[in-house]
Amino acid sequence: MPQPASSKLARVLFGLLAYVSLGIGLIAIVVPGLPTTEFILLAAWAATRSSPRLSAWLENHRLFGPILSNWRNGKIIARKAKVSATISMLLCATLMLVMLDHGWPIYLAIAGMGLGNLWIWSRPESIPV
Repeated sequence: MPQPASSKLARVLFGLLAYVSLGIGLIAIVVPGLPTTEFILLAAWAATRSSPRLSAWLENHRLFGPILSNWRNGKIIARKAKVSATISMLLCATLMLVMLDHGWPIYLAIAGMGLGNLWIWSRPESIPV
């Protein structure tokens, strides 16, 4: 486990990144198209460098703890999380295409979701035996 950053400024910046990422991850639970797992992983990474208390809270959280444990033990993303992320991104892409004017920002967002989805599905679902 990495040690907290040695300088106070670095700890503050990592802490800010951790809390912002956690906030976005929490919002992503209910907002289609935002990836929860990636923001929680980023929050945990930054928390290990800034706040042992936040890091311990994330590790022991009933929802986030298993995600972090799986990631640390083989970069695993559970199938349920993959399916949930895919459905969420498809719903978001559909809503954007139906409700917004078509233009390059929409297509860029959909391409970003597609790349994120490819990355998610490239991760293992269980520890290889």
